Formats: sequence, structure tokens, C-alpha cells
Amino acid sequence: MCHQTVVISTKQRGQFQSIRFSIDGKDETPINSRVGLRASVMALCLCRYIILSCHPRHRHQALSATARNNNFSSLYCPPNHCQKFTSALSIDPRHRHKRFRASFCAQSSSIMQNPPQGYRRNVGICLMNPSSKKIFAASRLDIPDAWQMPQGGIDESEDPRTAAARELREETGVTTADIVAEVPYWLTYDFPPAVREKLNRQWGSDWKGQAQKWFLFKFNGNDDEINLLGDGTEKAEFGEWAWMSAEQVINHAVDFKKPVYEEVLSVFSTYLQ
Repeated sequence: MCHQTVVISTKQRGQFQSIRFSIDGKDETPINSRVGLRASVMALCLCRYIILSCHPRHRHQALSATARNNNFSSLYCPPNHCQKFTSALSIDPRHRHKRFRASFCAQSSSIMQNPPQGYRRNVGICLMNPSSKKIFAASRLDIPDAWQMPQGGIDESEDPRTAAARELREETGVTTADIVAEVPYWLTYDFPPAVREKLNRQWGSDWKGQAQKWFLFKFNGNDDEINLLGDGTEKAEFGEWAWMSAEQVINHAVDFKKPVYEEVLSVFSTYLQ
């Protein structure tokens, strides 16, 4: 039987915890109901990967052992996901991977694509310099001491990936960059009262915060491509820019965005080393 071990990071009570996830359960922490929805969905995605990457003769063993050793009967996720997973055990091993791939992909996609209500849909862009592994950050013109990574709203019916490339171009002028990773769930932050009042007056809305889909871009150009006037289609937002380490980016961010930045950079950490 094939053996796979994956580490999932999840946030519990404001702190990150790593959960080691395995097929055989040896010397690993089983996933259970305390993990939470985000890690549960990630775990199911990883189960799909494990099942499909195993040799067909071993998939039945892999799926059965994963469910048994990681206690999926108590996994906290929408009932239809657990049902799809457990029912897969009864499917003929010769057809299981096809059924599991079709049913789970459709279900997981809907979860990832629906942000929580009351939050403005937004994208965040982590632009990485591949040679130094540092991250683009810029100071806001309206709040000079506040530095941030590019971000912006998602237009009606716009795909988040398309929105991320558009916002990167509009805010930095960068077009020679490729998406190499994304955070597979929405991250939210609440506006402080004064910020909420100001922005909602500006937008004519009543958002309590933003729900963000984050993407990691690899910068393929030269520094002289970066232009804080952007592509000229929108008003400039930034005054200065710099390549920063992950720690510097977090330290320079406004307080209400720091938890999101910490989680984003934790997810992308393997690419930034």
C-alpha cells in the first residue's frame, strides 16, 4: 500500500496548529471534529489526491485506512461531504476514483467559491521576487505609515484569478507575473468602526469587512516594470514600494489586517524559503 503524509495548518483560538495527516495513522495526529471546517475541507481535498495518486490496486486499502485512522466519521464538515466520502467505500474499487472525483470536486468547488455574507468580495496579491524570495509591499497614499500587499474588489461575475491579475496591473503596472499558488478558502477581516463608516460612505454600501481570495504571483520581470501609477485606468493608491520579508510585511501592516497576512504567508511559506 502507498504511504503519504501531509501537514495541514489551521488556526485555533488565534494560534496556528499543524496537523499531520497520514494514511496509516502511525505517529500522526488523527483529524477529528476539533480541526474545523477549513482544515476538514483541505483534508478531504488531500484524500482525493491520495486516492487518485495511488495505484488502482491499492486505492481501496488507502481509502479505507485513511477513513479508519483519521476518524472521518467525526470529521466536522457539511454532511454531504462526509456522506460522499463514506459512501465511496462501498463503490467498486474499479469505479471509485471516477465517482469520487466527480462528486467531491463539484461539492468542494461550491464551498471555496462562496464567501461569507456581509463581506465585500476581494482579492489579495502576494507578489514574490523569485530570486530573493521577498514580497512586494507598498505604502498607502492615504495612510503613509501603513504598508500592504496589493488588493482590490472583485467585479460582478468576475473570476477571482482574473480579478487578481487585473488588480496587480492596475495598482503596480506589473503584467509579467504568473500565479503559482492560492489560498484555497476565503479569508475575512472586519473594518474598524471609523474605517467601515468611511468606506461604506464611499461605496454606498454597508459591508462589515472584506472576504479575500489570496494568490501568490511569481514576478518574472525587472524592477523597472513596477509603476505605482499602475496602468492608468485607476487612481494611484501607493506612494512607495519595497521588497520585504514575510515578517516585515506583517510588521508594517495595519493591525486589523495582520491576522490575514499571517495566515496567507503561512500558507505560502514553502514558496518563500
